[in-house]
Amino acid sequence: MKRRFLSINFHKDTVERFKGFCAKIGGSYTDTLEHMMDFFDTYQLSPMDDLGPNMRGIEANIKKRINALVSIIKEIEKNQTKPTTAMLQLLFEQSSPKQNQPRLVEVKKSNKPVKDPFFATSMEAIELRKEKNSLKRDLMETKQQFEDILFSKVHIVKSSFGKPKLHLDMTLEELEALKEKIKNT
Repeated sequence: MKRRFLSINFHKDTVERFKGFCAKIGGSYTDTLEHMMDFFDTYQLSPMDDLGPNMRGIEANIKKRINALVSIIKEIEKNQTKPTTAMLQLLFEQSSPKQNQPRLVEVKKSNKPVKDPFFATSMEAIELRKEKNSLKRDLMETKQQFEDILFSKVHIVKSSFGKPKLHLDMTLEELEALKEKIKNT
């Protein structure tokens, strides 16, 4: 397919500059212009942006992003990786390394169950965490109920004489149910 040529009007000095640029690059005017447009499209740059001498602005931006990534990775390492590694090391320290033990060993049965102190403290920690989560959930539910009552059922009543008063718009049954719920928690 034969390509058609069209013309665009440019200032004379711009045309001379473009011709010199094409001579340096060593391509036709069309190829040079196409490569330039492809470059801007590919790297999502605008010819109006100032990139500084030899793209130092982009280089500085990239260095800032790399530094930000390094700080994020250090934060992850500090708050996630190191504690996990410490927990794994504690687990492996608790298990004794295999030593050359005789194959036949007399097993003495005792009535006392052997308790591993690490296991016991871990179980206590798990139980405490469950209790904490339960209490946190109860607190959030109570807070939500309090907010519902405070914002939807309490109204300010302005009196012609004296100070304004608060009016609770709630039936006796609702009040008794709320009292009972609070007693049971």
